[in-house]
Amino acid sequence: MNKDKVYYLKEALKEAEYAFSENEVPIGAVIVYKEKIIARAYNQVEKLKDPTAHAEMIAITQATSYLNSKWLYDCILYVTVEPCLMCAGALLLSRISKVVFGTEDPKSGAFGSKINIKSLGLNHTIKIESGFLKKECAQILKDFFKKKR
Repeated sequence: MNKDKVYYLKEALKEAEYAFSENEVPIGAVIVYKEKIIARAYNQVEKLKDPTAHAEMIAITQATSYLNSKWLYDCILYVTVEPCLMCAGALLLSRISKVVFGTEDPKSGAFGSKINIKSLGLNHTIKIESGFLKKECAQILKDFFKKKR
């Protein structure tokens, strides 16, 4: 099972690397349904001049389009960095089953680092797993912001 998580997070890291090459904050995401990647995305905030163009948001749109449904039941999001509050809210609204992220985001992470959206007792619960490829997911962010300074 952990082999799958590492594989899919490596796919998300490929998206983050693409974001890095596009001068975007290097966060990548994939959504998996029945062991098939149905969405791939990376941050496109600068490119689209859109503060909501996070990898998770773009992946949600792709996945719902692929499934022709507003719901992402039985889907898993693999993302390199803990989702922010905006993305966590969208993930709740999509009814995604699980989120697996690589590294925490102490500044804006919404699944335990800054706040924990799960503690609000909302009408949907998302299973959360973290720490897979943590070092690699954190390093690409460090490299990006080091380059920026």
